[in-house]
Amino acid sequence: LVSNHTLSIHISFSQTYLLYLPIVLFHMALVYGVEKKTVPTHMKFVMGGTSGMLATCIVQPLDLLKTRMQISGTLGTREYKNSFEVLSKVLKNEGILSLYNGLSAGLLRQATYTSAKMGVYQMELDWYRKNFGNYPSMVASMTMGIVAGAFGAMCGNPAEVALIRMMSDNRLMPEDRRNYKNVGDAFVRIVKDEGVVALWRGCLPTVGRAMVVNMVQLASYSLMKNQLHGYLSEGIPLHLTAALVSGLLTSVTSMPLDMAKTRIQQMKVIDGKPEYSGTIDVLKKVLKNEGAFAVWKGFTPYLMRMGPHTIFSFVFLEQMNKAYSKHMLSDSLSDSVP
Repeated sequence: LVSNHTLSIHISFSQTYLLYLPIVLFHMALVYGVEKKTVPTHMKFVMGGTSGMLATCIVQPLDLLKTRMQISGTLGTREYKNSFEVLSKVLKNEGILSLYNGLSAGLLRQATYTSAKMGVYQMELDWYRKNFGNYPSMVASMTMGIVAGAFGAMCGNPAEVALIRMMSDNRLMPEDRRNYKNVGDAFVRIVKDEGVVALWRGCLPTVGRAMVVNMVQLASYSLMKNQLHGYLSEGIPLHLTAALVSGLLTSVTSMPLDMAKTRIQQMKVIDGKPEYSGTIDVLKKVLKNEGAFAVWKGFTPYLMRMGPHTIFSFVFLEQMNKAYSKHMLSDSLSDSVP
């Protein structure tokens, strides 16, 4: 059983990563004809998504704990006191590999959401530098983060829906479980049972959360790097420090919207009536029934997940940019995220 589960995770990763194969092959055929020593636009999308996928493989268990905490209470009782109790019960009742439930959906989400987000943001940065000749201001960075986040969220929402459902399924009674085999099976059954539109359920809070996350995450990372350049040289210590601050600020500001997004995407429609009508309805019901601090439920794993994911994503992205510039463009300077 363990070997089959491990094999399915490996296959899911491989199948998801194949999304990039045509782009990479196309690039390999053209790269030596590139005269301008900058990373091509299509490779920025590829490296953005790849960095997110690698980070997801590391922090997926924390994402599962966060999701379980956020939907705790929807069955009428308080299921978990804290994140450590979630971890204990998951390991005891479901096994260690269940911490990676929904990994295929998580990888697909990064292949869509993060690719689009990082690619669009780097394109915006290139445009700003070309037209203004310097690093973007705080307002410009925040605006570009909002646009990139919204675009990425719309692309990644179907995978987000599948991810939330797959991570929360084992907490339900056996007769209520959806038992999706993988992200492909989830898509097919959602479309068949609920219609295509259901893949974009919770899109509004997802886009809202993404706009807040990226406004803070991308802008604070760029700004922190610029501020720290006088104290730290370009390299991993600089990237780590900037990413740590960015992850903390992002977690604090985006948690309530993430809670609403999670509740909406895992809800069931009974007799044609959904449990929640929208983001505001979720927050109102949570505040009324569970208390003010419930909107921050799961903050510890959320912070522990957001921080490392931000760090690993940016560090992987910076190193891939550097390696690409050195080996593919024969350039000693990396076309890094500013």
